[in-house]
Amino acid sequence: MRAIVNAKIVTDKEVLEGYNLLFGKKIIKVTKELPIWAEVIDAKGLYLSAGFIDIHIHGSAGFDVMDASAEALNGIAKSLLQTGTTSFLATTMTMSKEAIEKALTVVQNHKHSDGAKVLGVHLEGPFINEKKHGAQNPEFVQKPNFELIEPYMDVVKMITLAPEVEGGEVFIKHLKEHYPHVILSVGHSNASYEVTKKSFSWGVFHSTHLFNAMNPLHHREPGIVGAVLENEQVSCEIIADLIHVHPLFFNILYKLKKEQLLLVTDAMRAGCMHCGEYDLGGQKVVVTEGEARLKDGTLAGSVLKLNEALKNFYVHSDISLPELIATVTTLPAKKLGLKVGALKEDFPADFVLFDDGFEIYSTFVNGEGVYRKA
Repeated sequence: MRAIVNAKIVTDKEVLEGYNLLFGKKIIKVTKELPIWAEVIDAKGLYLSAGFIDIHIHGSAGFDVMDASAEALNGIAKSLLQTGTTSFLATTMTMSKEAIEKALTVVQNHKHSDGAKVLGVHLEGPFINEKKHGAQNPEFVQKPNFELIEPYMDVVKMITLAPEVEGGEVFIKHLKEHYPHVILSVGHSNASYEVTKKSFSWGVFHSTHLFNAMNPLHHREPGIVGAVLENEQVSCEIIADLIHVHPLFFNILYKLKKEQLLLVTDAMRAGCMHCGEYDLGGQKVVVTEGEARLKDGTLAGSVLKLNEALKNFYVHSDISLPELIATVTTLPAKKLGLKVGALKEDFPADFVLFDDGFEIYSTFVNGEGVYRKA
């Protein structure tokens, strides 16, 4: 048994001081007790929380999920430890049927790594609206096709789609009936306010990178954004890099969505790397001054780190620290229906130590210290 002492422990409700975290491979308990036989780790006043979960990330450290290799998946997983991320959904792109199947097979065969845990797949496309393809390659957009993904439904945990396209309603209703655990998310879509509301009754209950790759909020046509903000049961994610969404909306979203707001990175392979030329879904991407863009200027994911997203949102909103940390721990875990993201008894001992500026000092996965700031 080991114990973290002298930490400010962030739960989903409060920040505890004077408590210790007892753990092995799993969390034992948060308590004021300190058994004499425990191996003590002094946090020296740092914050301690459950490890972060990123449900929308394409790549990092020069690797991309669509590289479709164990090396790439492990490279991403290991690099994310420095950001406090201990679990993630490997996110695919709108590419050829063969490329998508290859990437899904790699995740399906993935057993373990010495980095963050791969919780499954976020299928971003190819069932999207060509008019709102964003940085997705419109050449490979296709109508919803369950046969394409059926062999991989054991690892598919989330699907971003456009409910208004031909076959969308039938596809969504089928998934809701047979795979209710899968997060169905409206994104890369041009659905009207009315159609978006209908899609919620079909089975959609999340929105991918709200505001981006969808019709804008308009006072006469509320669109997807209006429908999402109106419905208290529908969650949404944002990329809080101060580029994809103006920080003015951080506080608005916090006040309107509360426990239905998640932070993600949507990072591509340039994450945790230097500026330069990269690619995303087979398209050239130029990264300069923290922005990743296609040749035509379209934003192409991000190079955001999840701990940076937390800092940005905290600075530009009135959210409390426990509520903030929940956006990347308990809330995504609840959406996924998985036993992760909390410092609770018998949960995996996945946690991080960070300072006031959200700089990551240590990351633990299954009770093992896998990252320590140099």
